[in-house]
This record gives sequence, C-alpha cells and structure tokens, in this order.
Amino acid sequence: MAGRNNGSSNTLVVPQANAALQQMKYEAAQELGIQIPQDGYYGNFSTRDAGSLGGYITRKLVQIAEQQLSGSSQFR
Repeated sequence: MAGRNNGSSNTLVVPQANAALQQMKYEAAQELGIQIPQDGYYGNFSTRDAGSLGGYITRKLVQIAEQQLSGSSQFR
C-alpha cells in the first residue's frame, strides 16, 4: 500500500541526525521546564508536556530551515 512506512511514523529520513535531535529535545525540555523521563518510558509523560515539547522542537526546526534557505549561518 502506498504511503506506508512500516508502521512507524518516527522514521528518520537522515538517521545520522538522531543525536542532534536528541540533544535538541533535552535543550527544549530544559528551556520549557519539562522533565524528560530518565528511563525512556514516556507512558506517564503528560499530553500537555509532550505537545509543548513537540511544538517547540518543530518551531525550532522550521526556524533553522528558514535560516539555511535564506543563506544565514546563524542557527540560534
């Protein structure tokens, strides 16, 4: 079936970017005052915190892409 990606919507197009995305997640959580579960289990992570963190990261990634497209070398 077209559009399938083996059941995972979290497949990275560039797997080498994983470390940078993890770092961004922890930095964003720190800025937002959100505690990331140290054991990796997000079952008790609130929906509000997950949405805030995801939205923040998405805005940051869009900002980085816009800066790259405009020719700016400044990322922050």
